[in-house]
Order: sequence, then structure tokens, then C-alpha cells
Amino acid sequence: MTIYAALGAVEQGFVYGIMVIGVYLTFRILDFPDLTVDGSLPLGAAISAVAITSGINPYFSLFFALAGGFMAGMVTAFLNTKFKILHLLASILTMIALYSINIRIMSGPNVALLGQTTVFDSVTNLGIPAHYAGLLIFGTFALLVLATIIWFLGTELGQAILATGDNPQMIRSLGVNTNTIIILGVGLSNGLVALSGALVAQNQGAADVGMGIGTIVAGLASVIIGETVFGCKTMPRAFIAALLGSIVYRLAIALALGMEFGNFRFNPSDLNLITALLVIGALITPNLKKRLIQR
Repeated sequence: MTIYAALGAVEQGFVYGIMVIGVYLTFRILDFPDLTVDGSLPLGAAISAVAITSGINPYFSLFFALAGGFMAGMVTAFLNTKFKILHLLASILTMIALYSINIRIMSGPNVALLGQTTVFDSVTNLGIPAHYAGLLIFGTFALLVLATIIWFLGTELGQAILATGDNPQMIRSLGVNTNTIIILGVGLSNGLVALSGALVAQNQGAADVGMGIGTIVAGLASVIIGETVFGCKTMPRAFIAALLGSIVYRLAIALALGMEFGNFRFNPSDLNLITALLVIGALITPNLKKRLIQR
């Protein structure tokens, strides 16, 4: 693996790490299996791309993407809490609806950003090489999101979110409306996923309706790898592990795609197979380690 491939993997690890933080919030903190992310990531990309082509500042477009993702997550949580639809089914319904909504937003299956101003121009205009601009922008956004989410979960409202996922009966006995907390938490999660999608679209120079396929698989793989490699004994450490797990996952993908075994080598079409192998390895490693220690 070349240095440029490694830098590219770390860059992708940072930007998708924002998505992984959102996935961790629903799956681990709220215990809410949410498949909406496969639709909210291209939703954020679509909103940001359309906003930029309409003349809106690329940084402002990120706030619009964040708001769009937040509303998508709220719809899923509302269907679950108010209409008692199973969370998995509610998220699938929202994800399916978002496919058509995204096409409607873009007035087609994709929107190109070639020749448009993006967040990366503010860095490259300072003389920083293009292949470092993405790393700097993505790293900065990922660390800001990480610090903000850790701070937020330390507040009274954040503690309510943690308690709702850990012991909903207890927090309800204290007078907290858990339905409202779930709606807020799932909305925040999808807002972060949409923010990640907006940054990816600006980096790739286009937003596409199919760019969210496999998002949840990559997110869960990163979460599991992060927990296995870095641990999750405390809340801040768990979120840091999730972000680092995203980087490790992207590095492992880049390494696997660059390896050759005689006449055999992995192709980009083998990405799902590689992901499955990585997750299996991450899941069985703790048990193998435990058995070795016992022996």
C-alpha cells in the first residue's frame, strides 16, 4: 500500500467516521437499530449539492444537510414512538421513501459539482496541496463532531439520552418523556450521517442517489472493529474508538484491495466480502483471546 493510498484511507476514515459516530449513537447508546442511514447519507449529499449549485456558501450547505438528516431521523423515530411501528420496519420505510425524495431534490439521479466552490477551496487557496486538503478538512470536522458529541452527552439532556438507552423504565419514573428523547437522539444520529454525506459529495464532486448503499454495514463494521481494538469502557473512549475504528476499517480495506495472492487479488466488487471478513474477525477475536489466556 502506497503512502497516497494510506492517506486516502485515513481521509475516508475521518469523513465516514462522522457517520460512524451517528451510527454508534443509535445502535449502542439508544439501542435503536436504525437503517435510515442508507437514505440519510445521500440525502445530505443531495441537499448540499443542490444548495451549492444554487449559489449558497458550501459551509452553509452543510447546515442544511444536517437539518435534512435530522428531520429524516425524526420521521423514523416518530413512526416508532407514536405509531408503535417496529424500529427496523420504521427505518426501512423511511429509507425507501428517501430514495424517491433524494431524486426529487436533485431533479434526477445525481448532481455534479464540477467547477463549483466547495469547502476544500478555502484550504487549497492557502497553498496546501489538494491531497492534504481533504485530510485536513475531514480530520477537523471529525474531531469537532467528536468533541461536540462527547460534550453534549455530558449535559443534562445528553445524560437523559444515555439513561433512555440504558434503562428507559428508570428514566420514565423520573418524569422524562422517553419518546421525545428517542426522537431527538435518532434525529441527531441521522443529522451526523447527512453531514458526512454532504462532505463526501463535495469531495467526490457529485451527489448520487445510490451513494448510501452499504452505509449501515460499513458503520457497524467500524463500530465493532473500534470496540474490539480500542475498547469502550467509558463513554468518551467509546466514541473515540468508533472514530478510530472507521480509520482502521478504511485502512484494512485499502490494504486488502492492494494485496495479491498469486494470480488472485481482491477487486472493488469484493468490498462486501472484505467487510464481512473484517467483522467476523473482530467478533471472534475476543473469544479467541479469552481462550488463549485460559490455556
